[in-house]
Amino acid sequence: MSPGALPAARTRAAGAVSNIILGIDLGTTNSLWAVSGGPSGAQVSELVPSVVAILPNGTFLVGEDAKDLAWQHPERVVHSVKRLIGRSTSELRLEASRLPYQVVEGQASQARIRIPLDGKEGRGPWHDYSPEEVSAMILGDIKRRAERALGIEQINEAVITVPAYFDEAQRQATKRASELAHFTNVRLVNEPTAAAMAYGIDGGKDGTVLVYDLGGGTFDVSVLKIMKGVFRVLATHGDTQLGGDDFDRKILTRVLKHITEATGAQLGDDPRVLQTLRRSAEGLKIRLSQEDHAELEINAGAAPLTVALSRDDFEQLIATDVARTMRCVEAAIADASLDASAIDDIVLVGGSTRIRAVRAALASRFGREPHTEIDPDRAVALGAAVQAGVLAGDTKDLLLLDIVPLSLGIETLGGAFSKLILRNTTVPCSVMEEFSTQVENQTGIDLNIFQGERELVADCRQIGSFRLTGIPAMPAGLPRVAVTFTVDQHGLLRVSARELRSGQTASIEVLPTLGLSKEEVRHMVAESIDKAQEDILAREALDMHNKAEAIVRGTEEALAHGSEGLAPEQAYSIKKALARVKGLQHGEDLPALHTALEELSSMTMQLADDLIGAAVRKAIAARKERVS
Repeated sequence: MSPGALPAARTRAAGAVSNIILGIDLGTTNSLWAVSGGPSGAQVSELVPSVVAILPNGTFLVGEDAKDLAWQHPERVVHSVKRLIGRSTSELRLEASRLPYQVVEGQASQARIRIPLDGKEGRGPWHDYSPEEVSAMILGDIKRRAERALGIEQINEAVITVPAYFDEAQRQATKRASELAHFTNVRLVNEPTAAAMAYGIDGGKDGTVLVYDLGGGTFDVSVLKIMKGVFRVLATHGDTQLGGDDFDRKILTRVLKHITEATGAQLGDDPRVLQTLRRSAEGLKIRLSQEDHAELEINAGAAPLTVALSRDDFEQLIATDVARTMRCVEAAIADASLDASAIDDIVLVGGSTRIRAVRAALASRFGREPHTEIDPDRAVALGAAVQAGVLAGDTKDLLLLDIVPLSLGIETLGGAFSKLILRNTTVPCSVMEEFSTQVENQTGIDLNIFQGERELVADCRQIGSFRLTGIPAMPAGLPRVAVTFTVDQHGLLRVSARELRSGQTASIEVLPTLGLSKEEVRHMVAESIDKAQEDILAREALDMHNKAEAIVRGTEEALAHGSEGLAPEQAYSIKKALARVKGLQHGEDLPALHTALEELSSMTMQLADDLIGAAVRKAIAARKERVS
């Protein structure tokens, strides 16, 4: 079978419901899907930006269409939602302050994304979305793209990858998002493990592999042993708040500082300017991964303002971040009880691993270049597809043995943390330990469940709690309470307790205390069934018209506030293209509207650049006026 071909045995005709299992890399910056009928039958989609634009009428766009609207409507375009999922507002205070959209506190300190709406047809002035809901929009879009590409009416099952260092709340929130996206059966797999599966099945190699996964918003490193089709994770380490977004932010800070020093302009308070510059900063990062020098030119009046950045400058900016990743590498090797000489190969995952400073740091530590044959942007999706093939029975003789990233246990007397399942334990697993009461005639016990590595629960993260009642009154120390922790193949936890003398039992499936309740999920799924059954052409038409409305509004606002630097012929061309879109906006000729939108979008990139220039020129003029 040629590369890119679909396995015939698992392909269904259009209109059928398939038992195909989709592999999905749900990334911070980009997402993609893949299917596999074996290594030669892999099909991988194009990258889809993990960006959602929520429009004033409550509908939404995903991917490039959403990304194109970011400079016009930064307050309603959500990116990097993966860094928010399963986390509280107190944990996100610094992160939220850097985002162009608003993050507010919901019930029980849950993070919510507040998007302004138009107030029509019963809609309020805004709506608060959970990170799970926004992630579900991305997953639902990926699902529809795959169904359309594969000619399948409905795909219900998926293997979705998550960072190895995601905790219980983040994993459960991701699982909830998949339910909202109408996946009925989902397996979660750690991203570095998936990448190793892609590497192992691609090369057919045995050995000890270190997977270095530096994505847009998270960093993971895992050490795996591959032997005769068995992928055993020995150790994992990471940082869920470190990635390419942080590199972009450092470049953006440097650009803003240069503009201020050169012109006196303070552009940090203008969300539209910041969003445009953020995209420019990302472009500079990508160029400096391949080139020694990159420049950003801003139309600041009589003479353009040039912001230059060398690769050396860039590497100095991110040196502390690269060093943070290498400390995680050392920790993972130590946890695996190995030394660097035992690592047979280094596999790179994530677009940020293209940065030469990253590769140089790894080469220096291990004395050889990392493995670069697999596209780092697609390795995780390929591995997810391989695991999907294993679950579907298409791929034989492969076994995945993943691990628990952080220790799990309960609070005991004095706030101590009693660990029942230690980190790096292979899953699925189950551990039972006996406890007793500390108070005379105690008839109930509160079990508080924590995750972490510290000795006191105050330094760990609480992920759940429940109460065992009905214990017969006895002297302290006599009741025998057996507490069982069970982690399934997804890495999800269930805890049960049984008083052995009386037989009283209680249990809990650990839910994300910072996410959606089961009732909320059921309600949302029920509400969205009608939308899920919409005719695909009607959905495409709706998306196209919504995109047109947003681009028209944004272009008109930009022309009104930031077009001073445009040449008359440029302004005329943009207005002419705008008029063409408005003429087609409410019609049924979708191909013509698509062409007109592409033309207008390409023209308005100059308008976006001029928005920055206009802000700079305004600041310069104001400074001159103060001086005079």
